[in-house]
Amino acid sequence: MSHINIKTVILCCSLLASPFAFAGLEEGQIAANEGRFEEALVEFNYLADKGFAPGIYELAKMYEEGHGVTRNYAKAAQLYQDAIKKHHVDSMFALAVLYDEGKGVKLDKQKAITLFEKAAKKNMPAAQFNLGVMYANGDGVTQDYKQARFWYEKAAANNYSLAQFNLALLYFEGLGTPKDVEKSYIWNSIAEYNGNMKASHSRKLDERTMLPAEAEAAKEKADAIYAKILAGTYAGEGRLF
Repeated sequence: MSHINIKTVILCCSLLASPFAFAGLEEGQIAANEGRFEEALVEFNYLADKGFAPGIYELAKMYEEGHGVTRNYAKAAQLYQDAIKKHHVDSMFALAVLYDEGKGVKLDKQKAITLFEKAAKKNMPAAQFNLGVMYANGDGVTQDYKQARFWYEKAAANNYSLAQFNLALLYFEGLGTPKDVEKSYIWNSIAEYNGNMKASHSRKLDERTMLPAEAEAAKEKADAIYAKILAGTYAGEGRLF
């Protein structure tokens, strides 16, 4: 069993400053999603000129992806930086990815980690997961499975399926924690509930090493944790085990 090395960029919107800004942002997003990039650019440029962070972020994405404009990673990076000055979390994540990949900026793993940490501490699941991956793989940091588990747990509590699966792998392999097939079964089950087919396969492998009563008890724990995660009340494994 090996770790997934996936870094997923989440495209989500921050809270909006006003109904007017919300309307303009939404119109721009609809236009962009429908391929009407010129219309989207008008909306996003206007919002960016007004210093509205979500509008700056959306404009940066247009430059990063080359939608309606010539792709320009450096321009995207500068725009993300402008939005970060306004504490925009999605921009922190997006710029971290550019630093991690060396697109539009000089490749700098430490800057990537710093930005991922800022976003993770603001409770962004994708940033929490990416930190877990980087610590597990020793990518830009000293390999540290305990830190990987810490960040996977944060993302898993936010119902991030990839983190739930990777957390199960740590427990199955005994990395950064004592080997624990029951906990591997629990987190594989939760990831499976979220549609992760690899976790479904791993959960079946876990079950082969367990007595029927042990598997049944683990499923009950998984169900209890999942219900709390969905309700937004899960506070970590110490509250349930």
